[in-house]
Amino acid sequence: EGLIEFYDSFKEMFEFFCKNTTIHGTIRLVCSDSNRMKTAFWTLLLLASFGMLYWQFALMFSQYWAYPVVLTMSMHSEPKMFPAITICNLDPYRFELVSEHLVQLDRMAEESIAFLYGINTSASLFHTNEKNFHVKDLASMGNLSRSTFKLSQNFSLLRMPDHKNMPGKKPSSVGFRLCNATGGNCFYKTYSSGMGAILEWYRFHYMNIMSQLPVIINISDHEEQIEDMVYSCQYDGEPCRPSDYVHFHHPVFGSCYTFNSQGTDPFWTATKPGIPYGLSLILRAEQKDHIPLLSTVAGVKVMIHNHNQTPFLEHEGFDIRPGIATTIGIQQDEVNRLGGNYGKCTTNGDDVNVKLLYNNSYTLQACLHSCFQHIMVRKCGCGYYYYPLPPGAEYCNYNKQPAWGHCFYQLYNRLRNHHLNCFDQCPKPCRESLYKVSAGTAKWPSAKSQDWIRQALRHQNGYNSTSHRSDIAKVTIFYQQLNYQSVNESPLLSENLLLSSMGSQWSLWFGSSVLSVVEMFELLIDTLVLSLLFCYQRLRAKKT
Repeated sequence: EGLIEFYDSFKEMFEFFCKNTTIHGTIRLVCSDSNRMKTAFWTLLLLASFGMLYWQFALMFSQYWAYPVVLTMSMHSEPKMFPAITICNLDPYRFELVSEHLVQLDRMAEESIAFLYGINTSASLFHTNEKNFHVKDLASMGNLSRSTFKLSQNFSLLRMPDHKNMPGKKPSSVGFRLCNATGGNCFYKTYSSGMGAILEWYRFHYMNIMSQLPVIINISDHEEQIEDMVYSCQYDGEPCRPSDYVHFHHPVFGSCYTFNSQGTDPFWTATKPGIPYGLSLILRAEQKDHIPLLSTVAGVKVMIHNHNQTPFLEHEGFDIRPGIATTIGIQQDEVNRLGGNYGKCTTNGDDVNVKLLYNNSYTLQACLHSCFQHIMVRKCGCGYYYYPLPPGAEYCNYNKQPAWGHCFYQLYNRLRNHHLNCFDQCPKPCRESLYKVSAGTAKWPSAKSQDWIRQALRHQNGYNSTSHRSDIAKVTIFYQQLNYQSVNESPLLSENLLLSSMGSQWSLWFGSSVLSVVEMFELLIDTLVLSLLFCYQRLRAKKT
C-alpha cells in the first residue's frame, strides 16, 4: 500500500489528476465544477481535441505504411570510368552452311515483291554470288542445305482488304497467315506498310533457316580482323590496344565489337571532359548487302551502355550515317532505388525468380528476354532464335514445329500488352547508370580533303574504295562534363520523422510532452487498481 497511492473514490482520483497533470485544459474540468456549462464546454473541447489528435495519428500511420519515397538529387564531380561502347557494321553474315536456303529465300522474296508491286528486284537487290561466310570447324558437317529442311510455302505474302481505308484509296495492308497445329485457329500478321510486312516475312523465314546451325559457333577465330571494320581507334589521344575490345556476331546487326566491356582497365579512366579526351573511331561502312532484306540500313550501329552488360541493339542505340562525322556527347546519371517495402528492385538478380539466359550482369531487358524465352519453350515447345536457349531446348523450325509462328506472335503480343507476368517477375535494378546523349553531325571528309584521307587509309589499311564518302564514317564519343547527377530514393516518412510528427501533433492539441503520456498511463493503471480493490471489498462484504 505504500507503493501505490489509493483514493477513496474515482472522483477524488480524477480531481487529483486534473489538478496536477501537465496536460493543458484538464484543470478547467474541476476548477469550474460550480458552473456546469463551463465544465461541459471544456469536456467537449478536450474530447474533440483527443479525436482530432488520433485522427491525425491515423493519417500519419496510413501514410507511413504506404511507404512513400522522395527523390533527392545531388551532383558529383570525380574521375570515372568511360562507358562500354558497342559498334556493329549492320552487315549480317551469309553463312555457307545454309547458303542454298538463303538463296531460295531470296528468290521467294523476289517473287513476292513482284507479285505485290510488279517490281523486278533480282538485278538490284539480290546478289546470289555474294561471298559466303565459312566456319572451318564445321566443315566436316557438310552443307546443311542438303539436309531434310525445306522452306515452307504456306506463309505467302498477301494483300488484305482494309475496311478502315478512306474512300478512293487502295487497300494497303499486307501480311501472311499463321495457324495453330490443327489449323482451326488462324490469324493474319498484317502491316499497314508493305515494307514492314516484307521485312517481317523475310525475318520469319530467316529464323527457321538459321535454326539449322549449331547453337555454338566460334566466329571470332575465323572472321576478318577488326582493322577491316575499324580503320582508326584512339582514346584520350592514345591508340587502342587489342585487349580493349571483344567481338561477337549479332544475327541482324552483323559483326560487332564492344570496347571497354568490363570497365576494369585504368586505361579507360576518364579524367577530363571534351572531344580530345574521348573515343575517336574511323569506321568502314560498306554496303555489302550480304542479306539485304534482313538489314536495310547502311552505316554503323552504336550503343553506349554499362560495363559487363549485354547490349540489346534492337531496343537501344543509334545509327551512324556513312560519309558523316558524328560527335556524341554523353552525360551520366545514376539512379539508386530503395527496394524492400519502398519498391520492387533487385541488387544483382539473385532474388529474381527468372533464370537469366545471359552471362552478363542483371538488367531489366535481359530478364524480360529470359522470361519470354522460358515461356516460349514451355508453351510452344521451342525457343525464339534471337534469344539464348535454356538447357535442353532447341530453336524453332517450322519443319519440326509447324505452328510455332502462331504461338510466338500471340505470346509476343501478350508480352507487349503486359498480359504476361514477365514485367511482374522482372524488377528494375536497385542501382543503375543511365547515359543521356546529344549528337552533332557534319560531312566528312570534305570535298577538298577526301582525296588525301582516302590515300592515307589506302596505304595504312588497304582501303580500296572508289566511292565518295559513302563507305567510311567517323564517330567521336566523349564526356561533356565529368559532373554526374545522382538520383536517390529516400523514405518520405522515416521512423524518426514519424515520432517527430506525432510529438508535434500532441503538442499542438494538448501542449504537453512524452511525460504527459506517462501520466495518462498512470491514470489508467490507478483506475484499474482502484476498480479491483472496490470489487474485492464488495466480495468480502457479501461473504461477511
